[in-house]
Amino acid sequence: MTQETEHTPVGTGADVLRALHHGRKPGDPLVLPGPWDAASARVFADAGFPALATPSAGVSASLGYDDGEGTPPDEMFAAIRRITRAVDVPVTADVEAGYALPAAELVERLLEAGAAGCNLEDSDPATGALVEPARQADRLAAVRAAAGSALVVNARVDTYLRGGRTPAEAVDRGRLYAAAGADCVYPILAPATHLGILADAVGVPLNALCKPGTLSPRELGVLGATRITFGGALHTEALASVRSLAAGLAL
Repeated sequence: MTQETEHTPVGTGADVLRALHHGRKPGDPLVLPGPWDAASARVFADAGFPALATPSAGVSASLGYDDGEGTPPDEMFAAIRRITRAVDVPVTADVEAGYALPAAELVERLLEAGAAGCNLEDSDPATGALVEPARQADRLAAVRAAAGSALVVNARVDTYLRGGRTPAEAVDRGRLYAAAGADCVYPILAPATHLGILADAVGVPLNALCKPGTLSPRELGVLGATRITFGGALHTEALASVRSLAAGLAL
């Protein structure tokens, strides 16, 4: 993946990150690589990416834990802080479902860690069940009230992962979350053919997951995505390279 350095707006980390979501042309989405530690964050920032998005899966694996809130919150926030200290670009943090922290405490921990944004999902990591939409909207509204404009909130919609997998279900949740104060909506695993429908209906920037061997970030942008993230895929690819290196050393 190559990246041309783009002009970075001026302001706080959240101001900069929020501005990067707007005024984008089709086919020119905001591409946010997912660093799992300080070293990988520096690699991505040095490559010219204007912002980064930590993946819970990659960070958890780097710390020796399973994804799905298997990482103790103190360790996750400490890892986020190491990443934000290592780079001069805004970092948005995947904090899964929020580790059962009250909204005000979650926001405080994120800001202390230097995060400019956060990713919050609407399913229960322990059970896999979708959270009732109004309850999740209330949670997002509380986060927005506590954060003000200091965090860019990306509301993950898990209906394609755990629900009915229909655009209507994702749109209903997306609109509700946008009304609650989400800056961006992330219908994870939405088929590429649904992105345009979702982008038109939700009314805020749409985050799409880019998976290796499928459509490129540019192609996803043409279809309607404003923002592209990779989940734990970049960490997985890096680990595969380490395994290959290890196998060579063993010969």
